[in-house]
Amino acid sequence: MGHNFATELSAMDTMPIEQQINLHLQYNFYPPVPSSMVQACVEAINAYWNEDIYAMIEMPQGVEYRGSNYAPAHAIVEQHRLDAWLDTDDDYFEEYEYQDYEHQDLD
Repeated sequence: MGHNFATELSAMDTMPIEQQINLHLQYNFYPPVPSSMVQACVEAINAYWNEDIYAMIEMPQGVEYRGSNYAPAHAIVEQHRLDAWLDTDDDYFEEYEYQDYEHQDLD
């Protein structure tokens, strides 16, 4: 299980991405991530592919990110380990992750 399972799921062209993500969230996490997060994960992946990792994604009812009903796409990707659905040969994500860290308020 884990990363290998996610990589195999992401390569399954015959399975819809929503089903791939749901299986990943159910079997690669303990406790399993609720299926209600599937749509937010798919939107975060799409934001990555559209080069908008700071896009604010609406969380499902009852889920919050730092007290908000919205989370940046990069946070969803990181916290739900969605890298198998991203182009990992590209340094784009790492560059923006570093920039995001630089711009955090450290009050």
